[in-house]
Amino acid sequence: MEQDRRRTRRTDLESKLVIKRLDGNSGHEVTIHISDVSKNGVGFECTEALQIGEVYEAYLTIWTKEVIHAFLQIVRIELKGGGYGYGAIFIGMPEMDSARIEVYQTVHGE
Repeated sequence: MEQDRRRTRRTDLESKLVIKRLDGNSGHEVTIHISDVSKNGVGFECTEALQIGEVYEAYLTIWTKEVIHAFLQIVRIELKGGGYGYGAIFIGMPEMDSARIEVYQTVHGE
């Protein structure tokens, strides 16, 4: 059995992120589909090939319809039929935003 290395509980969230690369090509936006989210990071799928270690700008629409502006660093990539699955950690997320995710998990007993 594989041990779960996550430090916090994960929450599945039907949402989308639009991310922009933080280099000279920052005008390119990609829609991604979130599979799970915690106060430390997010798992998502998309058809675009992203690079491990790179940081992307993201706009996460959460269950309250609020938008959280965040920066994601890609830490895991796996091939999925027709696309890719990614794991990313939040970089410099304000405590207020990460607390919103944690409150949702507590209220919904995840």
